[in-house]
Amino acid sequence: MTDVLVGRGAAPEYLLLKLANRHGLIAGATGTGKTITLQVLAEGFSRAGVPVFCADVKGDLAGIAEAGTPNPKLAARAAELGMEDYAHEASPVIFWDVFGRDGHPVRATVAEMGPMLLARILDLNDTQEGVLTIAFAVADDQGLLLLDFKDLKAMLAHVAEHAANLTTAYGNVSRATVGAIQRRLLALGQADGAQFFGEPALDLADLLRQAPDGRGAVSILAADRLMQSPRLYATFLLWLLSELFERLPEVGDLDRPKLVFFFDEAHLLFRDAPKALAAKIEQVVRLIRSKGVGIYFVTQNPADVPPGVLGQLGNRVQHALRAFTPVDQKSVRVAAETFRPNPAFRTETAITELAVGEALVSLLDAAGVPGVVQRARICPPRGRIGPITPEERAAIMQASPVAGKYDRPIDRESAYERLGNRAASAVPAANTPAAPVREGSPWRSGAAPENPWGEAGQTPAPPSPPQPYQAPAPGGGLLSELLTGGGRRQSIAEAAAKSLVRSLGSQVGTQIGRAVLRGVFGSLTR
Repeated sequence: MTDVLVGRGAAPEYLLLKLANRHGLIAGATGTGKTITLQVLAEGFSRAGVPVFCADVKGDLAGIAEAGTPNPKLAARAAELGMEDYAHEASPVIFWDVFGRDGHPVRATVAEMGPMLLARILDLNDTQEGVLTIAFAVADDQGLLLLDFKDLKAMLAHVAEHAANLTTAYGNVSRATVGAIQRRLLALGQADGAQFFGEPALDLADLLRQAPDGRGAVSILAADRLMQSPRLYATFLLWLLSELFERLPEVGDLDRPKLVFFFDEAHLLFRDAPKALAAKIEQVVRLIRSKGVGIYFVTQNPADVPPGVLGQLGNRVQHALRAFTPVDQKSVRVAAETFRPNPAFRTETAITELAVGEALVSLLDAAGVPGVVQRARICPPRGRIGPITPEERAAIMQASPVAGKYDRPIDRESAYERLGNRAASAVPAANTPAAPVREGSPWRSGAAPENPWGEAGQTPAPPSPPQPYQAPAPGGGLLSELLTGGGRRQSIAEAAAKSLVRSLGSQVGTQIGRAVLRGVFGSLTR
């Protein structure tokens, strides 16, 4: 086990494995070499036996799964940096994809996601998030599993149908608010976001795998399509961090981390994040290192990361920034101030002068203190630089240790099915078709008919006693309540009206009806 060589300036710059869980930052403008630095670090961690998770937002990180091709420039740089064991090699890679196209499907259940993160995906306001939280609480209290997308939709419909009853116990529930949430779910479903929710859910143990040769597995999330829904991308990675934080045991400081997590396009995580969510992110970053997990944010500018999180990032690699406008110049000054100054050069000036593949590096020393910033050339990667072919990706997925484990979704009984069964069992008997007449039927023996309406000329059965109020069946709505009476107690006027209608079905009833009408309107012949 060796530390990770990042680059070389006046001296080699090593990222110490025992301090790799103190997190880090890779920053720089587009095209300055951030992706290559990410690849070099991922390869270094993998060679040291540390599993890695990273997102491939542009499709060019997948080359780490194939050995690089001989290149005189890369060989010359490796020799200059003192990389005596430099050789082209592929890393053990597992591809993942929320949409199941360019990797093994990765899913989470709705219950695992929780109302706060789900509200972030749907961009709900505080009121809507509150109603969504009530839906989760009702599901918990009624033993309804929220696993996939249709479970959540069915649960929201159930909450809307029983809004009046739920308001007393859980707080105000507006059908209009539920409708707004359902419209957001519809938009997410049309963007194929529903595929993320369901089973089998991701087993975190599959992110902590090691190859047979002892190298750590590099899990790559195909995120080029996912990036079209930035909120879903950022919230998915935040959910994954939260799951790691909740499920992994406390281990303290290890000789090497259990997992290194690269969060590319990190600005999406913090953009427009509500205070509660921002506080949760800062808490996860601060405490997850005790679980043996290191988080490395990749973004264009250190200012994209809130100060409370930025202060937790001990290992930093800063690529070039542009300073063409006053705003850019301010960003450069902020970035320079985050480093421990080096008297050999002015940090603010050096940031704008860095060439591609060159960076300012400040790594934690053995005492855990950030080192003096150094201007260094980044090591060349061992894997391929750039994308791989679909055929190469398919071959890697076929040989993957998780091949077949997540490919087929599982749909077990959950909220959708149980609410559907409730609705089916609550259908009133009056709405079911009458049984056919058969031999031995009471109709043939002259017994009193079971149908309370009877046939014309027959005496109707006495009405059933009043029933206490019951909520309408799920899905019945106002129309069902009008047709079935909703199970509520009849008023005197309603009972009299129904009795009158029944009596009008017979000859005697007709005569009584005429007498009543004469009394109200006078003679019918007038």
